Amino acid sequence: MSFFEKNLTYWVALCMVIGVLIGKYLPTIPESLAKFEYANVSIPIAVLIWLMIYPMMMKVDFASVKDVGKNPTGLLVTWVVNWLIKPFTMFGIAWLFFYVVFQTWITPELAQDYLAGAILLGAAPCTAMVFVWSHLTRGNAAYTVVQVATNDLIILVAFTPIVAFLLGIGGITVPWMTLIVSVVLFVVVPLLGGVVTRNLVIRAKGKAYFQDTFIPKFNNFTIAGLLLTLVLIFSFQGEVIVNNPLHIVLIAVPLIIQTVLIFFLAYGACYRLGCRHDIAAPAGMIGASNFFELSVAVAITLFGASSPVVLATIVGVLVEVPVMLALVAYANKTSASFAPFKATDQS
Repeated sequence: MSFFEKNLTYWVALCMVIGVLIGKYLPTIPESLAKFEYANVSIPIAVLIWLMIYPMMMKVDFASVKDVGKNPTGLLVTWVVNWLIKPFTMFGIAWLFFYVVFQTWITPELAQDYLAGAILLGAAPCTAMVFVWSHLTRGNAAYTVVQVATNDLIILVAFTPIVAFLLGIGGITVPWMTLIVSVVLFVVVPLLGGVVTRNLVIRAKGKAYFQDTFIPKFNNFTIAGLLLTLVLIFSFQGEVIVNNPLHIVLIAVPLIIQTVLIFFLAYGACYRLGCRHDIAAPAGMIGASNFFELSVAVAITLFGASSPVVLATIVGVLVEVPVMLALVAYANKTSASFAPFKATDQS
């Protein structure tokens, strides 16, 4: 592991603090950057996320992608956990804590708002950040792309009815342009760029040069992109975080429990079904982490930027990275338990 990867937890904590301080004491910086957006998608954040996942996209061999469909176990686990389990466990856990466990500190009105934010997070499995987690767990790049791509397709048809049902209303307006732009920026563009780069370098220098010399040059790009993204995100929400310390902790509790639960459901199911570790780890990460860009954008569009609903989605970003790093460490430590499965098994 690189120097950054070995000390990633410390860098993440430092960048989160720096971001909050910038948002609190240098608000003109995030205010200026916030002006660069399209369909509620921050262009600076999009560029940084692109920087994070582009190196992994270059590793994608479409010859391997073609073989994914022959062994769909990992995909089936991802779909079932993300769409038939995760939104409903999020609703149940969040309702229990906001309405029952924390009723002394949270009014019924705030409980309703925080529950709405949790629902938006639970109905949007990760699209961009999962490439970082897959990279850190040495996931199968080609398989991860297919897992994410199919999730994006399901989001297009499943996100609205699931959120509408769980919110208990007749319908909900989803900013479709935000969703489409997010998918294009966070998946399609870096994937196409990575494929073009891979083919050009291999054609010019050969596959051995590409794998042994060219790819290692980008090893720290993913981590650097992650850290810069965190600084930017938390600078945007620095004032909100500083002004709501207790409620941030209360919101974080059910979100952390949900994240850990979903990871172990997917990771454990993959183990039981005989998946390789480089398939099982990304499967667990996709469900455990959230498509926070979409969740925050929808919360702002539906309830307004100052709504407690938005705060709940922001807390999702706040707790996700440290928790996911812990799950990455666990997945790496338990990788040997998947060794008995055959190396040719791509399920």
